[in-house]
Amino acid sequence: MAKILLVEDEELNRDMLGRRLVRKGFEVIIAVDGQEALEKTKAHSPDLILMDMSLPVLDGWEATRRLKASEETAKIPVIALTAHAMAGDREKALEAGCNDYDTKPIELPRLLAKINSFLQS
Repeated sequence: MAKILLVEDEELNRDMLGRRLVRKGFEVIIAVDGQEALEKTKAHSPDLILMDMSLPVLDGWEATRRLKASEETAKIPVIALTAHAMAGDREKALEAGCNDYDTKPIELPRLLAKINSFLQS
């Protein structure tokens, strides 16, 4: 069973996506801000991280930069999740170290295809 760290500060989004991922057979670990994401990544070694970019305490951009700068966590795929589907956001996410990018509202089949492609590689 693949372990996914879901980093999302909005309770409704976190609950809905978390439950949907569990139903698809994933183990889901939750973090509500970027700092907690760093701590839970070290504690649980997830196979993949879904990172909201607009987070309190430490935003997703900086949390991803720190994860990718650490030898211990650099290889974990990070998919950026953002409601800000503006020109340049995909590039900004990739520059921060994200491996891919997806927009909210989440289209589960599209997101699952991205998750599965990283977990199979």
